[in-house]
Amino acid sequence: MRAAVYYGPNKVEVDDVAEPDVRPGTVKLKVGFNGICGTDLHEYYAGPIFVPTEPHPLTGQQLPLTMGHEFSGTITAVGDGVTGWSEGDRVAVEPIYKCDHCGPCRAGNYNVCQQIGFHGLMSDGGMAEYTVVPTSMLHRLPDSVSLELGALVEPMSVAYHAATLGDVGPGDTAMVFGAGPIGIGLWFALRGKGLADVFVVEPSPTRRAAIEALGASTLDPAGVDVPSFIADHTRGDGADAVFDAAGVTPAVGTALACVGSRKPMISVAIYEKPLETPLLNLVMNESRIQGSLCYTGADFEAVIALMAEGRYDTTGWVARIPIDDVIDEGFEALHAGKKMKVLVDPNGAQA
Repeated sequence: MRAAVYYGPNKVEVDDVAEPDVRPGTVKLKVGFNGICGTDLHEYYAGPIFVPTEPHPLTGQQLPLTMGHEFSGTITAVGDGVTGWSEGDRVAVEPIYKCDHCGPCRAGNYNVCQQIGFHGLMSDGGMAEYTVVPTSMLHRLPDSVSLELGALVEPMSVAYHAATLGDVGPGDTAMVFGAGPIGIGLWFALRGKGLADVFVVEPSPTRRAAIEALGASTLDPAGVDVPSFIADHTRGDGADAVFDAAGVTPAVGTALACVGSRKPMISVAIYEKPLETPLLNLVMNESRIQGSLCYTGADFEAVIALMAEGRYDTTGWVARIPIDDVIDEGFEALHAGKKMKVLVDPNGAQA
């Protein structure tokens, strides 16, 4: 089968590799679509970062690996001992490997497992024609949710988890900094939670136009004094929650200047450089910064339910490519800012 194999920095090759065999407690999937995310880009250009160079404690695998942790698929075989799943079932995959015995796992917060692993980063993943996953990772897709949307459940669950940590609801004001895929996902999640008053702050005209086309209200930080605007808009109260999906110092500084007293800034970005955080703002405002990592199964189920209601739209920001174009039309195009979100179709034009 064809698979995008990661060998190290600037070296991903679409190779012919052996199809994986189903094992007890697992299912074999014909992959529908697999998204390329920011983590994949970091691995390609600066890795290995998360991809292990020694056997991972939960998966036993190491470099080189087939990439891909954002994917959907159709079950083609079930292993011994598997119940409740059949050939032909369409699924989204929650790609977390967890130890089940560390403190966070015992508390139910397995998204911060101390030995966490990901299918497609710490094991052979979904950027291939077929992959094999344990049944614990499976989430059934309703007939109304396409395999294309199914591949977006993972990144949209990252955003939904962060939105939940913001603890906001109808009548509140929220702000999203950054209109990349996670920022777009935050907007969808907040709208799904009943918020009408959401502003997306984004300096890129292209990204602003993309999210505006979906119905979002945007602010250009180069043309608007964003903290003053929000102060006027909220009559001095500030936003009830702000979400940083940009990961750069100017966005964080502006976000903290907008957040209301005793309200949170939820950080869902990856910070490549150290940030200078204005702690005085936090002290005088009694506001706080809350980290957000990954998701749990509850987030997956919530996103799938919203997708089934028609709340997510891929128009204008999602592109589909064949697996043989994964470098030029995938990694390179995303890195250059020519595309926002790319789904790799390893099996050819699935709906």
